[in-house]
Amino acid sequence: MMLMSTMDISASALVAQRTNMDTIAANISNMHATRDANGDPNPYRRKIALFAHGTGRGGAGVRVDSIVESKDAFRLVHDPTHPDAIKSGEQEGYVRYPNVDQSTEMVNGMMAARIYEANITVMEITKTIAAASLRVMA
Repeated sequence: MMLMSTMDISASALVAQRTNMDTIAANISNMHATRDANGDPNPYRRKIALFAHGTGRGGAGVRVDSIVESKDAFRLVHDPTHPDAIKSGEQEGYVRYPNVDQSTEMVNGMMAARIYEANITVMEITKTIAAASLRVMA
């Protein structure tokens, strides 16, 4: 029973980290998007996966509770020739770019990949322990 709950916990972590990696990949791929899906000049807003206790056996494990948008300010770059440059006001000539920092996303991606790999290792070790236990009992 303990081995199965260990597998459940690791499996939930794999699913959660996969969602986290997908979110990070979306952030990186949209880091220069100054327009939304409708073509309006609304920059992409960085997404963050929020984790919570899992809902597996006995509430063990982890899950992605929600994916939220970062409230950090957009990056402003002065480029009056850009078609999405602000036309009037204090920020005239500036372009609003997504609040995505490539270095942060790369570090978060590497961390998520390491956590994913660690959980695969836990599952492999658990499987080895289960097989050894069955050999002892046989």
